[in-house]
Amino acid sequence: MSGSIRRIALNTGGGDAPGLNAVIRATVLSAMHQGWEVYGIRKGYGSLLDGEPLIEMDRETVRGITHLGGTILGTTNRGNPFEWPEEQPDGSIVLRDRSDELLEAFHEHRLDALIAIGGDGSLHIANRLAAKGLPVVGVPKTIDNDLAATQVTFGFHTAVQTATDAIDKLHSTAESHERVMVVEVMGRDTGWIALHSGVSGTADVILIPEIPYDIAKVCEKIEARYASGRRFGIVVVAEGAIEREGERVIREAAQPGRAERLGGVAEWVADQIRERTGIETRSIVLGHLQRGGSPTAYDRLIALRFGAAAVRCVARREFGTMVALDPPQIRAVPLAEAVAAIKRVPVDSDTVATARDLGISFGD
Repeated sequence: MSGSIRRIALNTGGGDAPGLNAVIRATVLSAMHQGWEVYGIRKGYGSLLDGEPLIEMDRETVRGITHLGGTILGTTNRGNPFEWPEEQPDGSIVLRDRSDELLEAFHEHRLDALIAIGGDGSLHIANRLAAKGLPVVGVPKTIDNDLAATQVTFGFHTAVQTATDAIDKLHSTAESHERVMVVEVMGRDTGWIALHSGVSGTADVILIPEIPYDIAKVCEKIEARYASGRRFGIVVVAEGAIEREGERVIREAAQPGRAERLGGVAEWVADQIRERTGIETRSIVLGHLQRGGSPTAYDRLIALRFGAAAVRCVARREFGTMVALDPPQIRAVPLAEAVAAIKRVPVDSDTVATARDLGISFGD
């Protein structure tokens, strides 16, 4: 790409996360500091592909949004331009590759670069677009914390705080009724939220995808706790947790343009505990509570740092990269490297060891 940077665009894709608006604000203000024009693409790549006008971003557009949850640009889980879903007359869905149309629209708007804010799926898309020549810089967003190239993704700390607050509240009702409470948290194929909130919330059992569990071992832990006189229990289970030699529980099978929807494992675990031990057991799914609300101070700061760093990458023409936290610095890593593998909880990590030392069971 030749010539100076004049006009950049930014978008937010995939599931929302606390801190998205902070990234948007930092990106807009940092770009304006460079003397650039900034435009927002609504709902992933929707504005570009549907012919809607882009949103001209300025100081007024981003005033007072750092502390707000969600994203002022909107987002979608069905915005892959390589697999764009189109409904047919018979109601079926057909996936169409509209990536060339996207690049054409990008150039028609005389844009010089794109800052794509997203998680694993969104950054896979950004990487494919970069391979087709789109000048793009990625920003890592996901409450799941499953991007391996960065120490942390913004949104994760807020989700952990939300889950921990919920677990704290469940202690009192569980103890009052002498029940076991099984709490399901998000994370897809990783157990970061479950592990961190479970340890912080003093759970008795934590079930994560990285450590397949034996339900009999889970029940043994609960029964031992009751026998010791502590007649209530807290079990935290990641939505992607898998029973040993079993399969993960899904709420909805994969559909064209959408991945399978996880959910239901907490209810299954609760049913098993009730049937095997006779102890009254309830399940609760925190779900999208973990995505909502105001970001913590940590997530605000890291989001602002990511947004400003992404603009610096554009200024240096470091395209096809993602900004990543490599303490104490933010550095640019190749997008291909960033999405090569998900970051799973190391089973020999200090946090897992700490949990075991505290007497927390992983059902193994």
